[in-house]
Amino acid sequence: MENVYAQLAAVLPDWYLGHHRDLPWRRDTEPYHVWLSEIMLQQTRVEAVRGYYTRFLAALPTVEALAAADPDALHKLWEGLGYYTRVRNLQRAAQVIVADRGGVFPRTYAAVRALPGVGDYTAGAICSICFGLPTPAVDGNVLRVTARVCDSDASVTDPKVKRAVAEALAAVYPAGRCGDFTQGLMELGATVCVPNGPPRCGACPCAPFCRGRASGRAAALPVKAEKRARRVEEKTVFLLRCGERTAVARRPARGLLAGLWSFPNVPGKLEPQAALDAASAWGVRPLELERTTEKFHVFTHIRWELRGYAIRCGAAAGPFTWVTDGQLAGEIALPTAFRQFLEE
Repeated sequence: MENVYAQLAAVLPDWYLGHHRDLPWRRDTEPYHVWLSEIMLQQTRVEAVRGYYTRFLAALPTVEALAAADPDALHKLWEGLGYYTRVRNLQRAAQVIVADRGGVFPRTYAAVRALPGVGDYTAGAICSICFGLPTPAVDGNVLRVTARVCDSDASVTDPKVKRAVAEALAAVYPAGRCGDFTQGLMELGATVCVPNGPPRCGACPCAPFCRGRASGRAAALPVKAEKRARRVEEKTVFLLRCGERTAVARRPARGLLAGLWSFPNVPGKLEPQAALDAASAWGVRPLELERTTEKFHVFTHIRWELRGYAIRCGAAAGPFTWVTDGQLAGEIALPTAFRQFLEE
């Protein structure tokens, strides 16, 4: 196995330089830029991140600007990316860097790993790409590549397997090429040794020594433990309009979508009359139920089944904040689970 890892380290840095995609966060090795991109890319497609990354840096070009940003403005910049804990941890980490380090990004793996919201993968990526350290960034792409190249039946969902791959990679990092090796592994898994569909072995620099290709099993790898089914929760969402204003409510400070804005909502799927009764109890004087919409939203472990009621109201009352369309568009950050009800 060690020989296969050494072969990866021998071919991927040069292959990366000649074959990588032109992505905005690859144009420099400024730690703030690399860190931001790695956090944005967690569980998010590259194409979705491009615009967010550019807009975020235009609004908050430095760690100091991120640390001082208004939380609502920060959430608005992140709106639609999901997993909002990421951006809250970004700001917390920026505040630590400013308060404890004078705005200078830490340069050791341990110090980077200690920042809020930074795990093994992100710390490894930052330290290898920005500081030339032999610190692997092992994610699903890398685990798939190594499972195929090594023709391994070990389950990549087993934490022990992930640790073993990280140790094997760390032992072969090429001096002076650490960042290229890390990004070569990332790029190979994203564009050649792909997750959906058969691997593109004809375009792979590892084909001559890939044991999975030699055995004919590459497309069947990696082995993964069966995922648990997502828990399903039903909710009723209220799009309450009074004149030119819409009701929004701040979510609790803890839990899913903590601290973000949402449309009023209650557990369970209410029938139309029960929804009107709930609106009446809030004091908004429902005048007309304009439409009913069925939606859903998928989180990592939960699927929300959502029934939405758009109700024209006679009073901007209740425990809500009533905002204009301009505020909804420019100031209020609504998670996609709720914003989708504006699309009708």
